[in-house]
Amino acid sequence: MTKTRLPLFEFIVLVSIMFSMIAFGTDAMLPALPEIANDLGLSDVNRAQLVLTVFVLGTGIGQLFTGPVSDTLGRKPVITGGLLLFIFGSLLSYYTTTMEGMLLARFLQGLGVSAPRSVTMAMVRDLYAGRMMARVMSFSMVLFVLVPAIAPLAGQALTQAFGWRSIYLSFVLFALIGILWLNLRQPETHAPGLRRAMKWTTYSSAMREVITSRQVMTYMLVLSFGYGALFGYLSSAQQVFVDVFGVGDRFPKYFAIIALISGLSGFVNGMLVMRLGMRLLAQAAFGVSLLTNLAMLVLFEFSGLSPQALFAPFLVWSTLSFILPGLTFGNLNALAMEPMGHIAGMAAAVIGALATLIGVLIAIPIGLAFNGSIIPLLIGFSICSALSFGLMLTNPKGDQTPD
Repeated sequence: MTKTRLPLFEFIVLVSIMFSMIAFGTDAMLPALPEIANDLGLSDVNRAQLVLTVFVLGTGIGQLFTGPVSDTLGRKPVITGGLLLFIFGSLLSYYTTTMEGMLLARFLQGLGVSAPRSVTMAMVRDLYAGRMMARVMSFSMVLFVLVPAIAPLAGQALTQAFGWRSIYLSFVLFALIGILWLNLRQPETHAPGLRRAMKWTTYSSAMREVITSRQVMTYMLVLSFGYGALFGYLSSAQQVFVDVFGVGDRFPKYFAIIALISGLSGFVNGMLVMRLGMRLLAQAAFGVSLLTNLAMLVLFEFSGLSPQALFAPFLVWSTLSFILPGLTFGNLNALAMEPMGHIAGMAAAVIGALATLIGVLIAIPIGLAFNGSIIPLLIGFSICSALSFGLMLTNPKGDQTPD
């Protein structure tokens, strides 16, 4: 059967928009965390980070359901339904006045946005495989990395002009754009003849196949540690920039510079992956990350330099840390999904859900450990990089020959 496809560039942009829903839903909130803590009467400012982590937690749990359901109903209806739930959660967040209500609304947002996160990956796997899938994922992940350049600036501008609650209305607009583009332009990629009945035996059989695959589980764990480091950074970023380095309202601008520079890594990976392979690029990236993290830990712990003198090295390290996803996340997803094309929805669900949930569990203690210094963040990054690099050296199957 010949599969109907959008032009490659348009498909990559559409996939990027779907993936970036999570990044936008997270990073636009960063400048607003102090105002949220103040308006909701939080005594511990660190608790405001839960607005981020509960949202990501919802995306992890939601993926366990959206992926398998898309194997039965098709990709487009599930993505559309998820975005409608995301819109509902955004409106509920806009109106709630308590921290408990905010966390519930953010969790619902996360559940909704899990659909474009996992089902879009299944949609990519429906159309592409091997290194070509990695190439599509790499270029698509560029916006996933670039959105942090725009989101905090947008969040700051909306907060200053209309109050922090207006950020949630921008989420509604972003989701509506995704719904219209998907339904007006993208053909369904999972034909009725390929769909699997929604039975417990089918679900459990597919789940068993995914979690017993050494290749899938190895790359899922590596992805988890990468997510954990990234989520931990995002949770602490506003406090680190403002409280440690005293940049004040300039935080979103520095964040934008970091994201814009690091966004080039997706293009670099897209050009190199066809020649060098997914595993080699990801392994090299984690090795460099580990060495850089250890060097920064020594510098910040033992140099005795002032925060002002250490700010430039911190910006360089932050940029390298954001380059890492562009060289790894797309490759790791493609490596994990490679043997699972026949159950792409279930595989995307399990990989995305477990990687996100483990990443959140790693990120929460990293964020809450903030004590006025960058040391807890550097320790967390070093541990995640070491574990990722070690797992990559185990060399499970995958990426043996060009697709």
